[in-house]
Amino acid sequence: MLLVGLLFLLSLAVFVYFRNAAAQPIARPPGVLCPLAPFQSAQNLPAAFEHEGYRLQPVARFALEARVLGKRLYSTDPGAKLAPVDLALGWGRMSDSRVLEKISISQGNRFYFWYTPDPPIPLREIALSSANMHMIPATPELEQRLKQLKSGNIVRLQGYLVNVSGPDGFFWNSSLTREDTGNGACELVWVEELAVR
Repeated sequence: MLLVGLLFLLSLAVFVYFRNAAAQPIARPPGVLCPLAPFQSAQNLPAAFEHEGYRLQPVARFALEARVLGKRLYSTDPGAKLAPVDLALGWGRMSDSRVLEKISISQGNRFYFWYTPDPPIPLREIALSSANMHMIPATPELEQRLKQLKSGNIVRLQGYLVNVSGPDGFFWNSSLTREDTGNGACELVWVEELAVR
C-alpha cells in the first residue's frame, strides 16, 4: 500500500512539473522580433462559405507575424464553437522583451487588457501595435496547434478577416483596422496557415 501511495505521489509530481513547464512563457532576447504590422487587403476575396453551422463572409485577406502576448481558451460562450482560441498579439516594439517586461497583460471575456505604471513606449503605440484576435481554425489540426501556443511564441499566420452570421440572429464582425480599441476592436481571423517558432 505504501508503494502505491509513493507511486501516486511521484506520478502527481511529474504531472505538475510538466504542466507547469508547458505553461511557462518562452523567453526571448531583447529587440524587436516582429517589425511589420499585419498585412490586409480587400482584393480578390473568396465568396462566403459555411463552417460549423455558421456563414463566414471574408472581408479582407490577412497575414501577420507577431509575438504571442497571451492566449485564452473558450468553451462555453456563444462564439466558442467557432473561435475557441483568442490570441493577444504584438508587433513592432510590442514584440520587444525590454518593452513587454514593463507591461502587465491579461485576457478575459474576449478582451485583452494591458497595464503599465511606467510606460516604456507611448500608450498609443501600445494600443496600435497589439491586438486581441479571435481565431477560427480551418481544420482540427490547426485548432490543436493554436491551443498549444504559449506566450513568447512567434507566429506567422495567413487567412481572412471574416464577418460571421449564424442561427438565432447570431452575428460577429471583425475589426478592419488596427487603430481601434474597446468593444468591436478585435479581429475575427479565419486561419488557413500557421507557422510557429
